[in-house]
Amino acid sequence: MKKTKYDSYNINGLPEGCKYCVKGKKLVIFISGICSRNCWYCSLSEKRKNKDIILFNERQANSIKEMIKEVKESKATSAGITGGDPLLFLSRTIKYAKALKQTFGKKFHIHIYLPTKLVTKERLSKLSKYLDEVRFNPEYTINQSDKAMKSDIEKIKLAQLFWKKQNIGIELPMIPNQKENFLRFIEKSKDYIGFVNLNEFELSETNCNKVTKEYKLNQGGYTIKDSIKSGLWLINEIKRRNIRLKVHLCTAKLKNDHQFKNRLNLHNILPYGKKTKDGTVKYLVINNPNKKIIQNIKKLNNQYFLDKKKDRILISNKLANKIIKKLNIKKTMCHPNLKVGVCDKHLFLGCSEIKAPKKYPLTKVSDLISDIKILLIEEFPTYDRIEVETQEIN
Repeated sequence: MKKTKYDSYNINGLPEGCKYCVKGKKLVIFISGICSRNCWYCSLSEKRKNKDIILFNERQANSIKEMIKEVKESKATSAGITGGDPLLFLSRTIKYAKALKQTFGKKFHIHIYLPTKLVTKERLSKLSKYLDEVRFNPEYTINQSDKAMKSDIEKIKLAQLFWKKQNIGIELPMIPNQKENFLRFIEKSKDYIGFVNLNEFELSETNCNKVTKEYKLNQGGYTIKDSIKSGLWLINEIKRRNIRLKVHLCTAKLKNDHQFKNRLNLHNILPYGKKTKDGTVKYLVINNPNKKIIQNIKKLNNQYFLDKKKDRILISNKLANKIIKKLNIKKTMCHPNLKVGVCDKHLFLGCSEIKAPKKYPLTKVSDLISDIKILLIEEFPTYDRIEVETQEIN
């Protein structure tokens, strides 16, 4: 068994889809939050579960144009389709997968997560035209009966008609007290799959009532105690029994500290931003600028960007220093009716000795500086651009 540099564990190497994912190169297509099942361990949030919404990473949209835009902005070289159950939205799923292949070529790797409940030969045949890898979520994870296992395996076997064995796998939540049952399922299905992906069991707002009653949490409060330990036991048993499959134990730490961070670091950023080691971006910002502020900024230099989406101006370090230097006056010194001139040397400066140059008319100092604040904002580079920290500079 090998511990990867991504804080996960595996034997016999990583599945192809995982190789892209850990590097942050996968576009995540959330096809819908509506599912054919109601798994008690589901980790979807309230905002997504049972909601018919489509997201391309953090971008909620439904057009192919927006999807392509997200691929380019996130610099993705592959995609993973998840839900919900994509088979409930088969034409929608095919539409996006087909568009990705047509736009970026056959080498643009696409994998999909499929609950087995609605799997049929006909549906798999349609998907196989555009998908490189299929990952099944067995019904057996919520119903440990021989009947459920037999049904799951029969459906998984169908995939061999359309994909090579190494591109067929199963996904299992690493529920500590189910490890023996999952080992039994793996042994029964080993001839029809090329890999197993074990996911560290995580707490969510939709599973917390049951999980917190029946399981203990690790320090930090969002992963279940002994989930990784059970996954390691399962990997060792698979190896001991000489079952020749790729097995990957995907940890929460991999998702948060590697996959997500790597995706942030790949993502395009707006002008005058500076990336941090965590993948976030820092911008010098003037929020809600009025026309006068924009006009006065233009008179200094052109090192600024109008961010219309968030109604703000992004400025360079050089421009920020220039503004701060010329704005170096306390508000208490500015009488609201004091009139001053504006020139290159005294931009926004409330000095009664300044004579108004002919180029610019006199104006109230309160009009010029009352709303100007330069902020240092740290945020995610993703479509939602969530702010994580704000600091006043002047």
